[in-house]
Amino acid sequence: MNPKSTIKGRGAQLNVPNRFFELSHEMRDDFLEFCHKEGEESDKNKTLYLEVFPKTIVNKVESPDIGMAYSMNAYQGCEHGCIYCYARNSHEFWGYSAGLDFERRIMVKKEAPKLLEDLLKKKSWKAQPIVMSGNTDCYQPAEKQFEITKQCLEVFLKYRHPVAIITKNALVLRDLEILKELSKDNLIGVNISITSLSEETRRVLEPRTASISKRLETVKILSENGIPVNVMLAPIIPSINSHEILPLGKAASDHGALGISHTIVRLNGAIGEIFTDWIHKTMPDKAEKVLHQIESCHGGTLNDSRYGTRMRGEGKIAEQINNLVKLARQKYFKDKLILKLNTQLHEQFKDGQLKLF
Repeated sequence: MNPKSTIKGRGAQLNVPNRFFELSHEMRDDFLEFCHKEGEESDKNKTLYLEVFPKTIVNKVESPDIGMAYSMNAYQGCEHGCIYCYARNSHEFWGYSAGLDFERRIMVKKEAPKLLEDLLKKKSWKAQPIVMSGNTDCYQPAEKQFEITKQCLEVFLKYRHPVAIITKNALVLRDLEILKELSKDNLIGVNISITSLSEETRRVLEPRTASISKRLETVKILSENGIPVNVMLAPIIPSINSHEILPLGKAASDHGALGISHTIVRLNGAIGEIFTDWIHKTMPDKAEKVLHQIESCHGGTLNDSRYGTRMRGEGKIAEQINNLVKLARQKYFKDKLILKLNTQLHEQFKDGQLKLF
């Protein structure tokens, strides 16, 4: 890799055209060109935080092959910059690019705690686990400044409502005391994403995420404090991290994780172009090999939207990956169990305190 040819600290190396709002990007390009002519630096590679005002914060998940019923996202866009992230496509609905914009234009939902509380107080709401980070990481760098996730966890605790977290950031440990309180009533489950044991791989795949050692330490600390942890080996990318499945499983188990889950990478929408550009710049020697192997897992294409197949893939390489994950579970997690979260307690706390009978 030629470091001079890449944008430091970012995953995506370009802004691809927005399929839904291309005119806005033509206008933005004109503005940047004007700045350049006026002697201003048009792109300083800084992250901008933009406050948005949604009417709701919890989304019902309709996809039949995703293991969650409801999700919520305090932020749209993610500074972690994971090159493979499926959430990149959602940035186009806001008028931005799925490429660099996704990492540098972060929309912040400061009203999320209030919107969540309004929902949990409704008589019509029946408790089901709500997943924080169904789209973007709730502990991405913005959380250190805005603390929206922390405030939401306090709401979940107040109303004794089950919540699950997906993150790859050690910042989750900041809220350890809240998580411990939730855990007392089996109201919390944490999913830590670890895609490699190699720092070199981590740095190019996920440039602004916590180090591997920090993530494993996070698994250990959470587990030691009675908080159930699942490690997500997601995504598995052929010839990049597919050879690490067994070592990853062992490391997760050794640090106290109760289980592992995985997906096989798929490059839908704009992500195919972004990933292809990235891998030719960062891993030119094996770029075509990796791309062809990904295609072999998805019927000959990078883009796979088939329910039931898109997450696990098909063909020989996908079969090998799925079998290795099964073997890792049998070898390292045979006697471990993750309990379902408690949905019974919430009714007693809908007023924000224990109801008197």
